[in-house]
Amino acid sequence: MVDDHAPTKAAVREAVTVMGGVVVGEGSSTAEALPLIERHRPDVVILAVGLPDGDGVQVARAVMDRAPSPIVLLTSRTDPGVVDRASAAGVMAFLVKPLRSEELAPALNLAVARFREFETIRKENADLKRAVESRKLIERAKGLLMERDGLSESEAFRRIQKTSMDTRKSMAEVAEAIMLAAKLGGGRER
Repeated sequence: MVDDHAPTKAAVREAVTVMGGVVVGEGSSTAEALPLIERHRPDVVILAVGLPDGDGVQVARAVMDRAPSPIVLLTSRTDPGVVDRASAAGVMAFLVKPLRSEELAPALNLAVARFREFETIRKENADLKRAVESRKLIERAKGLLMERDGLSESEAFRRIQKTSMDTRKSMAEVAEAIMLAAKLGGGRER
């Protein structure tokens, strides 16, 4: 948890303890936040918007870039600008000061649930991008084999597929090797 307001820190610590959790680290400034989060890798990051040396929303963005975690922001300012910036930074939930301990558990649970959904979608997106890139690479290698060896499209595909099975490499790895060999051998990449 990162907040410079001692009463809020005490309220969070007490509420987390009542919930059966533990506050694994505490800080009071933006300078302490990222190292603290990277060192402890908490289940949820609780971060104040207003900190003596800077903006908690900017810290939230840095956390999501370097050590993605569910983030709950503590704020006394609920203006739309803060909400928009926090949303863009990847914040999962808000709590308004003064903190009411009965609101903490739902906010933390919501942040964790939203973060899990976010991570699932992010992983699926990365998998889809890899699949598309692999498919493009295989298509280029097929084209090269068709042009270089006079194969039909299905023959070129089967050659890549068989080599993949024989070498226990993915079809994308085989396609990449075909493209590299053509490039090194003076062949033209398509």
